[in-house]
Amino acid sequence: MTEEIVRQRLSAADVQNLLVNPSADNRATTSGKIAEKFSTGGLTEKERLIAEDIFRTLVKDTEVMVRETLAAHLKSSPDLPRDVALSLANDVDSVALPMIKFSEVLSDADLVGIVRGQSEVKQVAVAQRPLVSATVADALIDTGNETAVARLVSNEGADLNESALERVIDEYDNSTRVSDSLSRRASLPAAISEQLIEAVSQKLQDYLSEKQELTVDVASSLILQARERATMNLVQFGSSDADLKDLVFQLHGKRRLTPSLLLRAISVGDLSFFERGLACLANVALPNARILIHDDGGLGLQSIYLKTNLPKRWYPVFRAGIDLTSETDYDGGPNDRARFISKMLERMLTQFEDPASTFAKEDIDFLMDKLEQVAA
Repeated sequence: MTEEIVRQRLSAADVQNLLVNPSADNRATTSGKIAEKFSTGGLTEKERLIAEDIFRTLVKDTEVMVRETLAAHLKSSPDLPRDVALSLANDVDSVALPMIKFSEVLSDADLVGIVRGQSEVKQVAVAQRPLVSATVADALIDTGNETAVARLVSNEGADLNESALERVIDEYDNSTRVSDSLSRRASLPAAISEQLIEAVSQKLQDYLSEKQELTVDVASSLILQARERATMNLVQFGSSDADLKDLVFQLHGKRRLTPSLLLRAISVGDLSFFERGLACLANVALPNARILIHDDGGLGLQSIYLKTNLPKRWYPVFRAGIDLTSETDYDGGPNDRARFISKMLERMLTQFEDPASTFAKEDIDFLMDKLEQVAA
C-alpha cells in the first residue's frame, strides 16, 4: 500500500493505483478505505466525484471480494449514486444482500424490481429492511416465498395494512412458519387476530378428530369453546371502537356471531361487544340499540332481541346478564369473571325454580350447560 493511498485525502494517484495494481487484495483494501471515507462524509466535492468514478469502475471488478468490500462499506451511505447502489444490489448474493437490506438509496420501484426478478434470498433480504413500504410488502406477498413472507410479517417496520394481512392469512393458510410469525406481531387488528384463531382452531379440530379418536361433534364443541374464549380475549382489554366494529362485522359475515359468543361477552362483562353484536344482528343503529338494551322496563331488550332472530330460549340468560351488569361492580379484577358467572348461575337457578316458571326441562338443562361451559 503506497503512502498516497492511506493519506486522508484522495488524489488522482489513488485512481491510478486501483486501475493498474493487479492485486485483488490491494483493490479490496483500497476500495474499502475510499468507501469508508465517502460514507463518513470526509471528502471535498471534487474528491467525492472522484470516489464515485472509482465506485463505477469497481462494481465491474471481476473479483467478488472487491465488490463485497465495496458493498459492505457503502450499504448505509445516503449519498451513494443510485446507479452504483443498483449495480451492487443486482450482483451476486454475497455482494447484493448488504445493499438490499440497508441502502436508503434504493427506491420502492427498485425494491419491487428486485423482489419480482431476483432470487428468493434477495426477497428475504428486502423483507428484513428496517422499513418496508406497503407497495413493497404487497410485492413480497405476491412471491409465494414462505420464508420472505414470514420475515415480512415479523418485521415491525413493515407497513402491513389490514388488506395485506388478510391476503397473508388467505394465501399462506397452510404455512405454520407464516402464521407463527404473524401471531407474534406486536400489534394486530382484532379482526385479523380472530381470523388467525379460526385458522388454528380448524387445524386443531382436524387433529383432535383424526389423532385423538374424538367424535367430530366432541372435537367441534371443545374447539368452539376455546375459540370463543380466545375471541373474547381480543376485545375485553380495551380494543378501539374501530377494531371492535370490524371484528363484530366480520364475525357476523362468517356466521360466528353466535348466542354462545354473546353469552360469553356478557359473562366477562364486555358490554361493548354485546351491544354491537345485538345491534349488528338486529340491523339497528348502535345508539338506538344501547337505549333498547338498557331499558329499565325490559321491553326494549326483549324487542331488539326478538329482532335478532336469536333463539328465544336464550333470552332469559341475556336478560339476567344485563340486569347483573347494572348491579355488579365489574372492574376487570382477577376474580370478577368467576364472581359474575356465579351470580348468573344463582340468578338463573332462582328463575328456573320459581313455581310460576314456564321453562321446559330441556331448556333449563341446555342453558345451565351453556353457563357452565362459559364458567369453565
